[in-house]
Amino acid sequence: MRILRPVLGAAMAALAVLACTTPATPASAADAPYDVLVFSKTAGFRHDAIPVGIQTIRDLGAANNFTVTATEDAAAFTTGNLAQYEAVVFLNTTGDVLNASQQTAFESYIGSGRGYVGVHAAADTEYDWPFYGNLVGAWFASHPAIQQANMKVEDRGHAATAHLPQTWTRTDEWYNYRTNARSTAHVLATLDESSYSGGGMGADHPLSWCKSYSGGRSFYTGAGHTQASYAEPAFRAHLLGGIRYAAGRSKADCRPETGYTPLFNGSTAGWSQAGPGSFTNSDATLTSVGGMGLFWYNAKLDL
Repeated sequence: MRILRPVLGAAMAALAVLACTTPATPASAADAPYDVLVFSKTAGFRHDAIPVGIQTIRDLGAANNFTVTATEDAAAFTTGNLAQYEAVVFLNTTGDVLNASQQTAFESYIGSGRGYVGVHAAADTEYDWPFYGNLVGAWFASHPAIQQANMKVEDRGHAATAHLPQTWTRTDEWYNYRTNARSTAHVLATLDESSYSGGGMGADHPLSWCKSYSGGRSFYTGAGHTQASYAEPAFRAHLLGGIRYAAGRSKADCRPETGYTPLFNGSTAGWSQAGPGSFTNSDATLTSVGGMGLFWYNAKLDL
């Protein structure tokens, strides 16, 4: 929970919480049918996880009411052809994969209100195309060896992260990025650099985020290097949630959260109950029990 600094005066000392969080539902059988294009062309390093990634998205589509077309043919990027898809997934693409006319068609596609999903090396793509850099949110800089690390989930209200715990521990190839996406995107999860070796971004290391851009929607996850990733139920649900958001089947506020002060960090220290009922705290999820009482934040805010 975050409160915008300019709204709060220096004397602000309390906040009331009135509702519980929404239950985690990473998939929805009620989604209206839609179509997804998976693009996996490489002009640089080629990930051996691409085939299993494509099959994973096909499987997710079969179970969640969307069809999947997979291609490495950049000729698919025409205004007419792209119009049939609600979202385009750049699955471990690398290097310069689209020519100028194809880039223009994709810019128009995003401008029409459609969605983009970037998986892992999608950030290692099209360094000379400013539109793409802004769309993906940040470009790749470097990475250490594949190893286990902890991801801190900042927002569990998004379809891509609703099913995850506060700390998501898994093995992957962890990217450092040239810039921090937080200033232009809504960060969903960050890497805890103290949990592995080779981090290069410090205390704030975004790894997954979403954003609105140029009329469309963008979701990016830095996970997905290894073949094993695509067999993990939690990663599959993470990917599905990102696709659903990009396709407009799941709503989310993906505005950047700059200028906010966090109040609820998972601990109920500084909070107290007022009125009937109570609140339980399970893995940083507050749930109201037995009435519409208030949960007040009484600690002084350092603004």
